[in-house]
Amino acid sequence: MGIRGLMSFVEDHSNEFFTDLKLRDTRIIIDGYALFHRLCFNSNLELRYGGDYDSFADVVQKFFESLFSCNICPYVVLDGGCDISDKKLTTLKDRAREKIQMAHSLSIGGGGYVCPLLIREVFIQVLIKLRVCFVQCFSEADRDIVTLANHWNCPVLSSDSDFCIFDLKTGFCPLNSFQWRNMNTIKGTKDYYIPAKCFSLDALCRYFSNMNKALLPLFAVLCGNDHINLPIMETFLSKVRLPFGAANSRGRRHHRILGLLNWLSHFAGPTEALNNVLKYLPQKDRENIKELLCCSMEEYQQSQVKLQDFFQCGTYICLDALHLGLPEWVLVALAKGQLSPFISDALVLRRTFLHTQVENMQQPNAHRIALPIRQIIYGLLLNVSSHLENMFWSALSARPLAFSEVERINKNIQTSIVEAVKLPKDPFNLSKLTELSLASRQLLLLETLKVKQTILDPVPALLKLPIAVSCYWLQHREAKAKLHHLQALLLGMLMGPLHAIINSPGIVDPAPRQAQCLATR
Repeated sequence: MGIRGLMSFVEDHSNEFFTDLKLRDTRIIIDGYALFHRLCFNSNLELRYGGDYDSFADVVQKFFESLFSCNICPYVVLDGGCDISDKKLTTLKDRAREKIQMAHSLSIGGGGYVCPLLIREVFIQVLIKLRVCFVQCFSEADRDIVTLANHWNCPVLSSDSDFCIFDLKTGFCPLNSFQWRNMNTIKGTKDYYIPAKCFSLDALCRYFSNMNKALLPLFAVLCGNDHINLPIMETFLSKVRLPFGAANSRGRRHHRILGLLNWLSHFAGPTEALNNVLKYLPQKDRENIKELLCCSMEEYQQSQVKLQDFFQCGTYICLDALHLGLPEWVLVALAKGQLSPFISDALVLRRTFLHTQVENMQQPNAHRIALPIRQIIYGLLLNVSSHLENMFWSALSARPLAFSEVERINKNIQTSIVEAVKLPKDPFNLSKLTELSLASRQLLLLETLKVKQTILDPVPALLKLPIAVSCYWLQHREAKAKLHHLQALLLGMLMGPLHAIINSPGIVDPAPRQAQCLATR
């Protein structure tokens, strides 16, 4: 997440770089990815056994209820798929390896932080339930968040240190100092506020000899962010004499951050500073490195996406997405969070990352059991417009029906090639998929799960899909399922409806009645 060490560095200088806020009566733009990770990892939830989703949903609901009590209007912005340029691929693979090590630690009783697989989906469900406005960007959300926050002159809430680099008009509030659990009242009133701290870019620049804030993107790429981490930059750092100044620094990363900021403060602007960086590098590498650094610095400029149009009119226009010629319904469904970023990664990059979870690392990863389902999904995605089809064939002409999956193998990652199931374009053309009849959709689903309709006929409507998925699981799992496994599944399916009956007496709802009938059989 951004520049490692920068968040703790600025927090060590809290008195210089932050101001205290009593947050109320405002809009706030929330980095959704940062928020659901924060709430998941800082709420004493169980992370070892597949996901304590009920408790997580309660925490999310309480968080937004605190905002509502203070008349704070939240707008949540979620990351989408990977960048089309794929420039963060190395970073993504490094993080995948780190998650595997943490998942392994959790699996043997140690510590670690790995989100359960469905945390994002549960988070979105709570947003919908509470009617919190949210959008899922086509790719990374940082620049879109900044553009919206500056348009509405409101703060950003996140834990990503990149927001210490962006020029935000109203500032950036870190999540770890956002005291939503400790609301206070304004003296003499009944009005609530949330104590928070707001980072000031201007204060940071004043601290470093009134440094030009336009130099900060260069600082970020020299320090090594998610987009660029060039080994050759160590050549520059080993040769330049960085002035560390008198301020305290903690550890090697803080030492480097302090030295780079002091060094950059001596230059009038990024062009002069960049030219001085290049002097320390071999002549043959300079042009290439300059191009890479300039390209990475552009990531800290505002985007052309106007999220305010989505929140006000439901219109989401992303030029990168439009140029790909994706069907309109796919773009809308992605923006509304109805389709996972997994879909856009598969569509655009022909590659997906299968998320790490806590499991026995000596066994094949649990995603293996769903491989036939993903092959059908890939087949549906291949039935695209001629523009995308031509792009796919030219990109991977040797394997036109193949997708790459980055998955866990033991305690490392491996890229596997997966063949898509070829489906007839009529009726399964991606552009017209939403026009398929209900009967055709059900038939495709049942054929994918290898379940016959006659098996599901006596099952209540509410439970047809869980039963069908259970049938698929029983047919595909490597180890033989035992009776207590099946009993646990059925009990889990019934607990929700039965809980609703117990806590909502007198409400006429056919679903709980159906569950009650099943429970008594």
